[in-house]
Amino acid sequence: MKTFGKSVTDKFPTTRIFDIQYEQLGATEFNSKLLGEKFEQGRIDDHNRLKIAFNLPFYVSNSKRFILTSSLRYKYESYAFDNRETNTLSGPFPNEKEDFHYFAGAISATYMSKLFNKPIIYNATTTVDGNQENIQRIKGFVSATLVLKKTASTTITIGALVMMDPSSIIPITPLFTYNHKFKNSTWDIDFILPQRLLFRRDLFENGRFSLGTELNSENFYLNLKAKPLTGIYELNQLELKSGITYEHRFSAKVHGLFKVGINNIINTRITERGERTTKYVYEHKENPQAYFRLGISYNPF
Repeated sequence: MKTFGKSVTDKFPTTRIFDIQYEQLGATEFNSKLLGEKFEQGRIDDHNRLKIAFNLPFYVSNSKRFILTSSLRYKYESYAFDNRETNTLSGPFPNEKEDFHYFAGAISATYMSKLFNKPIIYNATTTVDGNQENIQRIKGFVSATLVLKKTASTTITIGALVMMDPSSIIPITPLFTYNHKFKNSTWDIDFILPQRLLFRRDLFENGRFSLGTELNSENFYLNLKAKPLTGIYELNQLELKSGITYEHRFSAKVHGLFKVGINNIINTRITERGERTTKYVYEHKENPQAYFRLGISYNPF
């Protein structure tokens, strides 16, 4: 379990005890549809996100095979629009500048066992999320990951993740990971289906350089008060980020992160709260845009 935990926190900074990240996305053109009809087009001049994550294991069984972890998340997301070509008072973004706050709290249970004489890790997570107005929804997911191979140079796992959330863009996801350190080389490959493909190498004494592509999802809630959209809605967005990452270990407990590259929006959809994304009321498309992200995390354990 300790080896598994180190692997997760190494790959995903937001799972460390404390993590804060700021992301700035470049200007881009967009066009949209509202209730299936062409709605508006224009320009997003400024788009940024601030994310704060806190995770704390609060129960570990005597066997070390079962762990309960609590998590808190906060996100601030801001848009600034320009050159819009319609009356935006009736849309989901009625103002030239829009700010959104997203909060989430979660309890996660992780259990390690054996299947076919190989390690298998089960996880179940329940999340309560919302915005500054109120708690909005309860969500969850379950997953199972079987370790097929684990050597000094190669790790291979397979599994599946099921989202207990009808609004999820991808409700059932097959999981496959492949990490391999090339022989007589400083490079390794880190492949996680469907989330990332990275080529990595250590750089200097305390750094690591990565080159590749990562799939990310974003969401937040909107309280809309102008017809035809009135009530609570949820935005879900899939992004494909390609570029370079530099990670730096300032100490055994403090790590820094810098990412830069191109962001491609696969889709952005707004649904009524809790509805499937196929029943979206609004969607928009954006041109590719440059982005950068700065982060710092603290992991005392």
